[in-house]
Formats: sequence, C-alpha cells, structure tokens
Amino acid sequence: MKLNYKIFTTIALAAIVSISCTEGDKTFDDIVDAEQRGAVLRTINVNSNELPIGVSDGFFEVALEVQDQEDGKLVQSIDVFGTFLDNTPDNGKGATSSEALIETLNPASFELGDAGLPVTTYRVELSSLLSTTGVSDADIDGGDEFAVRFELVMTDGRRFSNGQNSGTLTGSYFSSPFRYTAIIVCPPKAPTPGVWTINMTDSYGDGWQTDTGSGGAGITVTLDDGTVLEVGMCSPYGGAAGTFLGGADCTPNDGSVGVGTITIPDGTLTADWFFPGDRYGEIGYEILTPNGNVVGGYQGVEAGSILINFCLD
Repeated sequence: MKLNYKIFTTIALAAIVSISCTEGDKTFDDIVDAEQRGAVLRTINVNSNELPIGVSDGFFEVALEVQDQEDGKLVQSIDVFGTFLDNTPDNGKGATSSEALIETLNPASFELGDAGLPVTTYRVELSSLLSTTGVSDADIDGGDEFAVRFELVMTDGRRFSNGQNSGTLTGSYFSSPFRYTAIIVCPPKAPTPGVWTINMTDSYGDGWQTDTGSGGAGITVTLDDGTVLEVGMCSPYGGAAGTFLGGADCTPNDGSVGVGTITIPDGTLTADWFFPGDRYGEIGYEILTPNGNVVGGYQGVEAGSILINFCLD
C-alpha cells in the first residue's frame, strides 16, 4: 500500500509540474525574480595573519571577492571593524576591547577579477589596529589577537556579516567567514627539539575530513632539511587523513578524539606547519611543544600555514 501511494503521489506531482509548464512559467519566474538573496564576501587568500611583536610594519592582509545576484552591484559599501582579544589576562596588561570601525570601503573602487566580480586586497597595519581599538604596544603579548570583521551594506539597507553565516558559506565552497583573526606572535626561532604533541578532535565523531570528503591529508611539518612529517586523525572512509605521504600512518581514534606526535630532531633550524583544510567545519586541534606549552591551534576552515606562537614555548 505504501508503495502504491508513493507512486500515485509522484505521478500527481509530475502532472502538476507538467500542467504548470505548459500553461506558462510566469508565476515561477516572478517568484525567482522577486526573491531577495544575500551577498558573499569570498576569501581568495589570507596573505598575512600574524603580527610579530616588535615589528612596526606588521599587518593583516586578505584578498576578497564580492558576490551577489547582480555581480557585486548590490553592495553599496563594506564596513571594516576591529577588536582586540586579550588571550593572556594573567600578564596584567590590556583587556579585550569593544569593536570599533576601522574604515568603510567603496566596492566601486575594486578591480574586476577573472570571474567578472569585484575583487580587492585589504591590508590593515598593526598601528591602525592599535589606534582603532585604543590598545597600546605595552598591552599586547604573544597569543593575543585582533579580530577583523567585514560587513556588507546593501543598496537596500540590508547588512550581511558573520552573524548571518551558514556552514555552507564558512566552509570550503564559498569560503566566506567575514571575520578573521590576526594573532600576536613572537619573532620566529628554532623549534624546540623533541616530541611535539598534537591533540586532535572532530565534532561530528567520524575522524578528519580535511581536503576531501573521504579523509584527505593530515597536518604537515616541513623541516629545513626537506624532511616532511605528517599527523592526522584516521577516518573510516576511503582516504584517511595522515596517509598520503610516503606511507605515513594516521592516528587511531574513537572518531572524536585522537592524540598524535611528531619528533623534531636536534639542530633543526625551521619547521613550517601546514593545515590542509576543514571540509565540513568539524576539526579542532592544539599543538604542544616538548615543554608542554600550547603554541598553536585550530585556525578555521581555510587551509594554510599554522601560526606557531614562539612567545609561549
């Protein structure tokens, strides 16, 4: 009986659609034309998101693309806001600030990219972030952050930012988080030799899906002698994270939590950490040095270099 009912329903729906099409699509077209859609500020690339202490010309920089249903023409302006996030309150220095307007951008001045959409590269220097938020050089320490948030102002007065985001927008397809963080870091130094620990999590409980839906690559660490180390949580699907380089093994886990390690040999001058991405916005991790200090962590859904906070090592 259930099967016959489903068949009848399917035929009835098909008939309705067929009749609607033969009688004209004006109503359907009117609905589509009248539909109000939002806008997207897509991340092309984050060029710089670390601010070294003592480097006066340090800056945050991101390349962006404006998307709406009229190729960017519905975005009237873009407000850029800044907030200081005090992640080291025990040092008795500054405190988290209120959000303040850095400046307002005019999309009419943007260039047209390869897709025919407005693109721009936005840069804000540390000095501007300090003055905007009312924070001084003496207030910042390694591990503190500045949040840079973009808000699209439409020609009809509507506004779009991270508060209106969905998982689809923040994920790998649109890459439109609207809000970015620039971390205060100490100048780079040679990594501490020994065993580094990576505590890994997955909020959905099925291991890591990084650059593919079936698992993908793990976090890689490239040493100055060319050695590439890799670590990632195993996935129950086809390509487990942490298995694509030279037979490297992924970290067994219960689907939600896993602990991996890499060993950096004595005499290593540099170690470049890279995160391959977060396919579904589920991945978390933190990096501990052989001294037991957390010096890096989850950077968001974007693939890219992992910032190591040498101040905390």
